[in-house]
Amino acid sequence: MRPARWLALGSLLALAALLEGRLVGEEEAGFGECDRFFYAGTPPAGLAAEAHVKICQRSAGAERFATLYSSRDRIPVYSAFRAARPAAGGAEPRWLVEPQIDDPASNLEEGTDETDAIASVNNLGSKQALSADYVDSDYQRGQLFPFSLGSDFHVATFALTNAAPMTPSFRERWHMNLNSLMDRALGPQCGGGEDLYILTGAVPSDQRVHGKVTVPAFVWLAACCAVPGSGWAMGFVKHTRDGDVIEDVMVKELEKLLPFNPQLFRDNCGETEQDTERMKKILEMVNQVQDEERAVQSEEGASARSSAKSERSALLPPEASEERSSFWGKFMGLLVTPVIKLFQLLYYLAVGILKNIMYLLWFVTKQVINGIESCLYRLGSATISYFLAIGEELASIPWKVLKVMVKIIRAVLRILCCLLKAVCRVLGIPVRVLVDVAAFPVHTIGAVPIVCRDIAVGLGGTISLLFDAAFGTMGGLFQVFFSICKRIGYKVTFDNSGEF
Repeated sequence: MRPARWLALGSLLALAALLEGRLVGEEEAGFGECDRFFYAGTPPAGLAAEAHVKICQRSAGAERFATLYSSRDRIPVYSAFRAARPAAGGAEPRWLVEPQIDDPASNLEEGTDETDAIASVNNLGSKQALSADYVDSDYQRGQLFPFSLGSDFHVATFALTNAAPMTPSFRERWHMNLNSLMDRALGPQCGGGEDLYILTGAVPSDQRVHGKVTVPAFVWLAACCAVPGSGWAMGFVKHTRDGDVIEDVMVKELEKLLPFNPQLFRDNCGETEQDTERMKKILEMVNQVQDEERAVQSEEGASARSSAKSERSALLPPEASEERSSFWGKFMGLLVTPVIKLFQLLYYLAVGILKNIMYLLWFVTKQVINGIESCLYRLGSATISYFLAIGEELASIPWKVLKVMVKIIRAVLRILCCLLKAVCRVLGIPVRVLVDVAAFPVHTIGAVPIVCRDIAVGLGGTISLLFDAAFGTMGGLFQVFFSICKRIGYKVTFDNSGEF
């Protein structure tokens, strides 16, 4: 076995261990070579703590499963494994410890026999449980990953880092539940288990064995089937109280029950592509496993009551005991045995009928709830749409009112303009007359210079005409005079200068 992480170690020792290939650094999120035991190679998120140690459990040079170990509670938080296969034959209990948890400087191999580590490891048992912690107690070392589910049944699963305190009866029932679930429900509904990822864990309580090892309040199992198109995810819880049977829960509900509310599988094991039909078949087989467990518990209770009766009969005198056993024993046996068988038959019938009725009620309730949810969703959508429409109309009322007021104001202004135009046209004629009368003196005074100029021009023209007429008359007279003189013999000549 090979630890993948040791928290709260010295930096130099951690660096040396990394060089030897033993530890996975704190900055790495996975389990190193054991990441293949987790769905999508991703360990559960949200469970990291200072007291938690990541261990890659190995044997015979190969990785077998992964464990997250709590050095504070000295029990595993969970163990992760793949494709569980039944182990052939019995397994010899040879419990192993992890020397480096208590002594980081130890040179022993990871996963060393406890008897070999006691003498050579310093402070052995200071951070992990030992077999001596279970001595003189009512608890046994109960494996979260039992050897009966592993192909390497001789070594790997007998690590004390894979064990938590369990009573003998609870340990037997827990392992019986795991074997039944794997063989009859989980494996057959996941292609034989080749793509099946399993997490088994323990949740600590306030009770400790000898004040050291914490007793689990309950143990749990989470399964993820990664078959493309036919995958699914299921969870199971088993409380350590007497009389409790294993319970089936959804993985999300299981995560809410665990500390820190972790995410066990990446993307919830492909939640959008899960096959509900296979999950229903698994639930049917789980119901059978639960019925068988109840039957076993009833038989154990009957045997316990018979042993108590034997103890009470042992306290009676020998004669009375022999007499009772000789006559009353046979008589009551003949009477009670058929009645017990009949009651057992009726019990099984009642349980089967009740189980089917509960399943039917669950199915009907689910359908009714789905119908109610659909109706409520539609009603809510219609209500929201109605209120949105009303809100839009209410919001548009001020704008519409404003538009109407603007139109009214425009109409009033147009009416005023028309009235003003009409008034102007009615008053237009008198105003023009008054303007013309008022403008007459101005035009008259302005015309005086023009009239004077015209008179002056007329007088000038008249004088010019008079001069022209006078000169013309005189010229005509001279012509007549010269003509007469010419005729009478006088010759008058003119020289070039125009003188006589």
